[in-house]
Parts: sequence; C-alpha cells; structure tokens
Amino acid sequence: MATTKLKGQTVHTSGDLPKVGEPAPEFTATKGDLSDVRLSDFRGQRVILNIFPSIDTGVCAQSVRTFNKEAAGLKNTKVLCISKDLPFAQQRFCGAEGIENVLTLSTFRDDTLSKKYGVELADSGMRGLLARCVFVIDEEGKIIHAELVPEITTEPDYQAALATLK
Repeated sequence: MATTKLKGQTVHTSGDLPKVGEPAPEFTATKGDLSDVRLSDFRGQRVILNIFPSIDTGVCAQSVRTFNKEAAGLKNTKVLCISKDLPFAQQRFCGAEGIENVLTLSTFRDDTLSKKYGVELADSGMRGLLARCVFVIDEEGKIIHAELVPEITTEPDYQAALATLK
C-alpha cells in the first residue's frame, strides 16, 4: 500500500503504485461515447495519465484544465484524465469548460486501473475513489514519471511531469 494524506490525515491506497522504469500496466477505461479504450491503443505515443478522485472538485477540475492547456503544445503525446466519474459528468464538464486537448476516461465499469496501479483509496470518506496521481509513459510503454501527490487536496507537480517529455 502507498500512502497520501487527506487534509493532514493519512490515507492508504489499495496497493503499490508502479515505479519509474517499469512497464505501464495495461488497463481499460470508458470514453464519453461509452466505448472502451485500452492503454495499448496509445502505443507509439507518449501518454500522461492524470488520475484523480472526481472532476466535480476544484483541484481535480483544475488539473484537467491545466493539462488541457499544456497538451496543446505537446507533440506525439496524449493526456488521459481518469476518474470514476460517469462519462456523462466528464463530458458535461469538458463541454462547459471548452476542454478539447485531453481525453477524459472513466473507470466506472472496469477496475483494472485501480487494481494494477494500486490507486484506489482504501480508507477515509473518499474510500473507493482514485488517488491523485500522475504517470508519464514513453512511446514504448515504460513509466518515465510517477507521482502520488502527498496531499490529495493539492495539485500535482505539472512541471515535473512535463519536464520528462522535453
């Protein structure tokens, strides 16, 4: 189990997170049109996984906005913003915010990401949601950056993640 904090209280995740240098575990998630997509569908591209509890919270929404802005200038890179929110909520948010440079994905019907990445929160009032994490994966499918934020209520280190792509 990995640990993070929620308003200063220790929170555990469901398992150990993959580490830099390891192959990124395969997972399936659901797009806004309710079709499924697999991580392997992006092989040959660099991928940022922006994983968070819910798009309906301020910090999570800001992470989607920030990565949307940054994604516009990234070559051969796809940003996947992933939560357990229903695809309808994700689409509503993206439509209202003009989000077009990232792909929002839901794990509401397939928990392979939660299991293989160990990112589901195991305790606290947020038990069952995903922890705030960022992974960067290279074209060959290897993790080149991994961050579990130390405090769920704070934003990830965008610049550290983006620096691995330069």
